[in-house]
Amino acid sequence: MDPIFSAVSSNVHQLYTLLQCIGFSPRATVQITPDGIRVSVEEGRVVQALAFLDKALFTSYTFRAPHGTIADNTGHSSEGNDNDGDAYPHFVISLSALLETLKIFGINDPSSTAQSRSTTSSMQQPTSSASNAFTAPSLLLDRSCTLQYLQPGSPLSITLSETGVKTTCELTTYEPEEDEADIPLQRDAIVMKIIMRSAWLHNAISELASTNPTILKISASAKREPFFALSGSGGPFSESTVEFSIDEQQQPQNGHVPPTTQTGHSRSKRTKMAPTVTETFLVNPPSSVGNRIKQDYRFALIRKAARAMAVANKVSIRGDRQGVLSLQFMIEFGDDASSGMSAGARAPGAALGSTVSFVDFRFVPLLDDDEVENDQADEEEED
Repeated sequence: MDPIFSAVSSNVHQLYTLLQCIGFSPRATVQITPDGIRVSVEEGRVVQALAFLDKALFTSYTFRAPHGTIADNTGHSSEGNDNDGDAYPHFVISLSALLETLKIFGINDPSSTAQSRSTTSSMQQPTSSASNAFTAPSLLLDRSCTLQYLQPGSPLSITLSETGVKTTCELTTYEPEEDEADIPLQRDAIVMKIIMRSAWLHNAISELASTNPTILKISASAKREPFFALSGSGGPFSESTVEFSIDEQQQPQNGHVPPTTQTGHSRSKRTKMAPTVTETFLVNPPSSVGNRIKQDYRFALIRKAARAMAVANKVSIRGDRQGVLSLQFMIEFGDDASSGMSAGARAPGAALGSTVSFVDFRFVPLLDDDEVENDQADEEEED
C-alpha cells in the first residue's frame, strides 16, 4: 500500500530550525498538502504560530490525496497562513517528541549562534572557519530524513539515516479538536505594515525584557513622532521605550540606524517621517482613532517569538482593525546547492543559492479598561 505522504530531506537542520521557532507548545497540528507541510501551535486561543515546510525544502516530495478527497490545486501562499480546511489530512502530534527525534544525530541548536550575531549587522550563517571538526559540512553530506504518513490514523514515521546508520521513530497521531481555528487576520483591513530586519526587533524586545514588563505597547504613526515605538510597562520598573527613528546628529550607515532606547518622556527631534531601519512603513489608522495606532499585547506572549526573531533575516509586522498582530519572519538559509533545493523556495532578493521559508505568529490584543468594564457589565446583565 502506497503511503499518502512521503518526503525526503537531505538537510535536517533546516527542518529543525523552522520547527524550533514554534516550539513553545508541546503539541502541534500538522496538515499535509500537495505544496508542503503546515505545522501550527497555539496557546490559550491568544497566540498562534505557524511554520510552513515548503516542498521545495525536500529533495523528494510525494503526496497522494486520500480517496474521496478533492484536491483543488489551489496552492499555498509563501506566507503559509491559510489552510484548505479539512480537504487534506491533518492530525495532532507531539512537537517536543518530533524535535527530539530530529536531534538524534546531533543537530546543533542555532539559537546560541543567532543570539551572538543578533546584535550585529550581519545575519549570515557561521563560516566554515568558525566550525569545529564535529560541525564540518563534510559530516552532513551523508545525512537524510524520510517522513512518511501511511493512511489516516497511522503514526507519522521519521527515518533518520547517517553514514549507513538508520533510526526510525513513529509518532502517534491524534484527532484535532473540533473547535480548533486560526486566529483571524483581516487581510482586507490591514492598518499597519512595517518590514524591517528582524535583528532590530529582536534587540528591542531583549532591551525591554530587562525591565521585566507585563505589557508591550505598540505605537505607530506616519505623521507624528515617534513614528514607531515599542514600550514595556506593568513591571516592577518604570516604563521603558524603544523608538525606531533617526537622530539628527547620526547619519545612517549602509542604510540602517539602530533603534534608540529611552526611559521617560524626553525625546530628541526627528527629521524623517519614517524610521530609517524600516524597508516598508505603511500606517493607515482608522479615522476613529486619529493619526496614531496604539495597541497592547502581553509581553510574555510576544517573547514566544524570540527564537524566530533571532534566526530570521526580516520580519513583517502587520496589524488589522481588530488589533490582531502578525509577525511574519523570513528565514533565509545558506548555500544549499548540494542539497538539491528547488529555486521555488527562493524569495525575491534572496542570495543566489539560498532558500527562504516563513514562520508566522499571530497575537490577540489586550482589551482596554473600558472594554473590560463593558464586558463585565454585559455578563452581569446576562446573569
